[in-house]
Amino acid sequence: MDAYEAAEMVFSGSGQEPHEAYAALHAHGPVLQFADRAFLVGGYDAVDRALRDPATITYDRELFDAGSPGWRESKALALFADSMLQANPPRHTRMRRLAAGVFTARRVVGLRDVIAEQVDTALDAAEAYASEIDLMDRLAYALPIGVITALLGVPEADRGRFRWLARALTGVLELSWDEEDRRLADAAAGELTEYFRQLVALRREDPRDDLVTALAQAHEADGERLTADELLANLALLLVAGFETTTNLIGNGVVLLLDHPEYAEKLRDDPALAPAYVEEVLRIDSPVQVTTRRTTRPAEIGGTRVPEGSELVLLLGAANRDPSRFPRPDAFEPGRAGPQPLSFGAGVHYCLGAPLARLEAQVALPTLLRRFPRMALARRPERRPRMNLRGWRELPVTLAR
Repeated sequence: MDAYEAAEMVFSGSGQEPHEAYAALHAHGPVLQFADRAFLVGGYDAVDRALRDPATITYDRELFDAGSPGWRESKALALFADSMLQANPPRHTRMRRLAAGVFTARRVVGLRDVIAEQVDTALDAAEAYASEIDLMDRLAYALPIGVITALLGVPEADRGRFRWLARALTGVLELSWDEEDRRLADAAAGELTEYFRQLVALRREDPRDDLVTALAQAHEADGERLTADELLANLALLLVAGFETTTNLIGNGVVLLLDHPEYAEKLRDDPALAPAYVEEVLRIDSPVQVTTRRTTRPAEIGGTRVPEGSELVLLLGAANRDPSRFPRPDAFEPGRAGPQPLSFGAGVHYCLGAPLARLEAQVALPTLLRRFPRMALARRPERRPRMNLRGWRELPVTLAR
């Protein structure tokens, strides 16, 4: 496979196992121009620089207006454009500061005991249900949806409805999607927006100690608040991001450990290794593979001159397997030396929920191995048919002590 064949595979979304394509791109170099003012960026240093450069911006409402007339007719695209995900400073700075003020590191650290309790509850229910279960459903989804909805203040009875809504909504975050994907995403965006509109109204009448109440009340010293659309969009984003990527992080980690029993045994015996193990899962099988940016001035990225107004497709998954930064990049080696994986991004758009996702995986993986030391795959799982948000469709395992 040459570099241009690799680029075609990335854009088609057909690469459920894209690492051969990443290797071909690395052999070519850190940057590949694939069209006029359009570049694939796969080198670690090049991706890291592009993410941190203030002159390299995310696609926001202004860029959509210039390049995609009619995009506002899509409820899903409009929702993402009203959120932190697709905003640039100063608008992004204002929204991020308001959200970060209530989504604090102290609040996350204080959740460790809650997460541990939820892991045990999920595994108790799974063990009582059957000896063979779908671990994606019973743990990888159940834990993060329980945690984020509890943080937000979403009633427990409503949690089951969000899984398909998140999957439908995030379809338009793929590099390749069609009108059916957009139709499903728009329907999900409409339902999520209406749900949070009603919940915000309830919390304004009856405030609680939760993120919906806190964000509804959030304001800066000068009284500048989130707009109504921004509030609903960021609540939907926190919900979806709060479990979609974490679900895949846990699922990807379980399969890697079952494929490497020697490392599973080490983690089972010493849960203190969990942070290093989670970092290696993030590196080798990132739950988010791709993000995009636009240059606002000429730049040199990875030794390539990039004109102003260029589209950059930043391959986070490829950067995490850059052989110039990670020796033996395709080997699962927890505790390896090297830079932090770029799975949660970098710069101003670094994922706000990254500490929570890491903590959930750090608690869940060793607990699962300790409770079921003879757990095994019941059959080889299948990947979800997506390139960007990378995870398993299901994860059938047999539980055995």
